[in-house]
Order: sequence, then C-alpha cells, then structure tokens
Amino acid sequence: MKKISEAVVRRLPIYLRFLNELHVRNIQTISSRDFGERLGMNPAQIRKDLNYFGEFGKKGIGYDVPYLIEKIQQILKLDQTIHVALVGAGNLGHALCNYNIYLKSNMKITAVFDDFPEKVGSQINNLIVQPMSELTKTVQSQAIRIGIITVPASEAQNVADAFVKAGVEAILNFAPSIIKVPQEIKVHHADFTTELHSLAYYLD
Repeated sequence: MKKISEAVVRRLPIYLRFLNELHVRNIQTISSRDFGERLGMNPAQIRKDLNYFGEFGKKGIGYDVPYLIEKIQQILKLDQTIHVALVGAGNLGHALCNYNIYLKSNMKITAVFDDFPEKVGSQINNLIVQPMSELTKTVQSQAIRIGIITVPASEAQNVADAFVKAGVEAILNFAPSIIKVPQEIKVHHADFTTELHSLAYYLD
C-alpha cells in the first residue's frame, strides 16, 4: 500500500468540508483552479493530493462534487460508523459533546467519562457521564475506536493509558501535554495554547 504523508491526510477533511458546502449550494462540478482559489491553495497541490488515491477529475470538466465527496468519505473511512469516547466532562468536554449532537456524520461521541464523583451520573445532551471504571467495558461493548482527552495535563497520561488498555486505535488529545502510547496508536494533539503562541509570531 502506498505510503501517504500525514500532511495529505490532514488536508482531505478540508477538501471534504469545502465540497459539502458546494453540494449544499447544488454546485455539481468544480475545476482544480477554482478549487484552489476558493481554498487559497495551489491547484497543483490539490490535484497531487487527490491523485494519491485515484483519478477523480476529468480534463476540461473538473471534479464531480458528489462523486468526490463519496470518494473522500471512503478514503477517510467516514462511510462507516465510528464511535468515539470522551474523557473529561469539564467545560471543553461539554462543548465538544454539545457540538457533536449537531454533526451530520457517522463519527459520533457515544460515551463520556469522568473521575470526579460529582460529575458521574450527570447528563450532557443524551449522554450520561460514566465513571472511569466503566471505560474498558464500554469501549469494547460499543466498539469505540477513537478516544478524546479533555482532562488537565497532569491526568492526560493516565487517561491515555486507560484508552490504550481498553483497545482504542487513535486518540485526540486536548490536554496541554505530550502523551506516550504504543507505536500502533495514532495520536493527534489539539493544543490551543500552542496555536495561539504560533499566531503571535505573525503580529506586527
């Protein structure tokens, strides 16, 4: 199987979101040039990214929007149901669960956990906050494949260890700390502070 760089994989959801916007507006085709201009990207880069997975465009016509949406969803495995668990029922955890309910996607947060007794048993939309002692059982019974960490930095590694033990395949870490997991577990870090600090570099 051809090795695809992480940078390419990270751009695919951007393409998918844009194509969905076009689909809502009933736009059926788009050229790579218009694709690039609308996203502020080099059209050649978009063509190269998509060509890793097949020949999706037609010369002189461009890309068929509904077809490309379907193909990118398949590439990202979004054509199948993916269950997600979240640990950390604080403000950020609540916000993610609240956002989750409006997602028109097969990827859904289906379980939420916390270690604080006062949070266990509370409800976030249609989800009941469960104790950490139920994590492994729930992950396995619901076939949960991705874990989200929204706990303080001091607890992030413990939660990551629990996710790994339970059998998740990937982790999205919002805690401002680096977590260590086995090589086969994919981790993405979403650190707001790091992003803000990098933006500060560009200020006058």
